[in-house]
Amino acid sequence: MTQKELTRCAWCNSSELYQKYHDEEWGVPVYDDLKLFEFLLLETFQAGLSWITILNKRENFRKAFDNFDYKKIANYSEDKIQDLLQDPGIIRNKLKVYSTVSNAIAFMKIQAEFGSFSKYIWGFVDGKPIINKRKSLSEVQSATPLSDAISKDLKKRGFKFVGSTVVYAHMQATGMVDDHVEDCWKRN
Repeated sequence: MTQKELTRCAWCNSSELYQKYHDEEWGVPVYDDLKLFEFLLLETFQAGLSWITILNKRENFRKAFDNFDYKKIANYSEDKIQDLLQDPGIIRNKLKVYSTVSNAIAFMKIQAEFGSFSKYIWGFVDGKPIINKRKSLSEVQSATPLSDAISKDLKKRGFKFVGSTVVYAHMQATGMVDDHVEDCWKRN
């Protein structure tokens, strides 16, 4: 079976970029702090937008935000922030840009407390993915009581733009939860 003939989750069939993301990244467990921060940054910018919009701008985000280096981002000057707000390659939402800096700071505080962000976030699922058995896309939720709890804890720790829907999308993207539908080749 060729790559084009694979049965996938219906949400990703509109473009090759979406399919590549689905096939290679979505739902694959991520334990690396830098990659976890990348997804968190991208998910926060996605709030209110489509994921394909973010995927199409991902490399622009990578360049604009120093390869998602949270240590650099935490120290961004006002001049750097103003440059980002003028960058047409990213989403130029003032609140989201500023929150990226404060989220990087909060991210590092969690690392200091738990040893890594990975230990913190994966602790909510005892270190292993939750495997859901979804028959169709209509059964996939946009938030759960667990994403509600994680969102609440992140906000308590100073994070912004981390509502339950953003957190659940992050959980799906980083493999904390597997929501591939029953007939998807990734499920099998």
